[in-house]
Amino acid sequence: MSSISRSDVAHLARLSRLAVTDEELDRFAGQLDQVLAAVARVGEAAVPDVPPMTHAVPLTNVLRPDEVTPSLSRDVVLAGAPAAEDGRIRVPRILGDAE
Repeated sequence: MSSISRSDVAHLARLSRLAVTDEELDRFAGQLDQVLAAVARVGEAAVPDVPPMTHAVPLTNVLRPDEVTPSLSRDVVLAGAPAAEDGRIRVPRILGDAE
């Protein structure tokens, strides 16, 4: 496996528009090399019976089914509104006049 060089890190930093010192170039090159080696080891795992998955734990639909349930009446809702007009809640206009 090829190792990450200082020039590779400098190139990536330049592409990312990051200011990196000479000491950071050396440190990051070693760290990135270790990260890539760890990722390569994961790819070597012998797991032919394990199906590919997107999550580590099974997910289930957390949404409830749509069901009609009792709610507040229109009069109760309008009584709690700061302003009401024609059976609706009146709100301040936020857009210009419609033409």
